[in-house]
Amino acid sequence: MQVNRIIQEIDAEITRLQQARSLLLGGVSTLKKNHVGRPAAGPKKAVKRKRRLSAEGRKRIADAMRKRWAERRKQQGAK
Repeated sequence: MQVNRIIQEIDAEITRLQQARSLLLGGVSTLKKNHVGRPAAGPKKAVKRKRRLSAEGRKRIADAMRKRWAERRKQQGAK
């Protein structure tokens, strides 16, 4: 029974020391088995650039949609 109590006290002390270490390091944990958060910095990936439509492209899409809507209204009126 005495041994179990000593082991529990040692475990509690280890936990307190790990918390103190974490505070001293500024919250950075070096333990790997329960690591949660951002991954370590590695090679940077290429940044994907957003596609942008030209004014002409937007106009073509808008005209096509207007044409589709007009056809849909025409079909609904016939029913």
